[in-house]
Amino acid sequence: MGMPDDAPIIDLMLSLPILDLEATYGNLRQAAKDGESRENFKFPAEYMFKGVPHGWGEGRDPVEVTLEEMDRWGIRTALIGVGRGAADDAIRKHPERFVGNVHVDPNDIMGALRTIEKAKAELDVRMASTFPAGNVPQIPVDGAQMYPLYAKCCELDIAVGLNMGVPGPRVPMDPQKVERLDRICYDFPELRLVTYHGCEPWEDLAVKLMLKWPGLHYCTSAFAPKHYPKKIVDYANTRGADKILYAGYFPMGLSLERIMTEMRNVPFRDHVWPKFLYENARRVLKLDP
Repeated sequence: MGMPDDAPIIDLMLSLPILDLEATYGNLRQAAKDGESRENFKFPAEYMFKGVPHGWGEGRDPVEVTLEEMDRWGIRTALIGVGRGAADDAIRKHPERFVGNVHVDPNDIMGALRTIEKAKAELDVRMASTFPAGNVPQIPVDGAQMYPLYAKCCELDIAVGLNMGVPGPRVPMDPQKVERLDRICYDFPELRLVTYHGCEPWEDLAVKLMLKWPGLHYCTSAFAPKHYPKKIVDYANTRGADKILYAGYFPMGLSLERIMTEMRNVPFRDHVWPKFLYENARRVLKLDP
């Protein structure tokens, strides 16, 4: 069968047009020490990606142009970051198409908790996330500042999203070592945790930990489908069909055209596709059928 043509895709990493690059990525530019990142890159991991759709959507209504692109490629629902006017309006006006992910910096512990509570109350967000290696200062995923975030997400019954593995931006990787997830899953057995951005080069360990911990999941963000790690594809095809979720990277680094075109060549077994494209995300985010 291969990838179904009529699957109601849920994308765990999609954004409205990103036009103010400094506001979006300025903190990472300042955190880097090499001249190329600080002075030349528009996008913090620009050395890794070709054909980044910079300027996409310029001059158009951001919600309208995003919905057009989603409809073109069969994406029913997108998880988008909240805290910007257009994104928040999109969630309020189109709750069947957009759900919220609130990004926080746990260096401000109480501020992060209040931000999560407000986003849940006002926008019914389904995830709280952070970029451990990208926070300034950095915070290990098993650091003390992170534990109130995990507890709050358990209390509110929302998922947590964490970038894991070697980060693309040129900042140190230590906060995102995959081995650090083991203690988190032990201490928070109720937590639904989704890893972003690949877990490389420790994807084998990520598989071991997903086998061990029921609440731990993996999404495919920031990877063109032809580069999905073999270990992850093999795991989805065997014991991990319920643990691997689709996430793109549009328009941050990849076009939906490239993602969806390459996706058809991913060797998932037939029973994996509906789980990967929408069923697992619906369960983890607790979305209505």
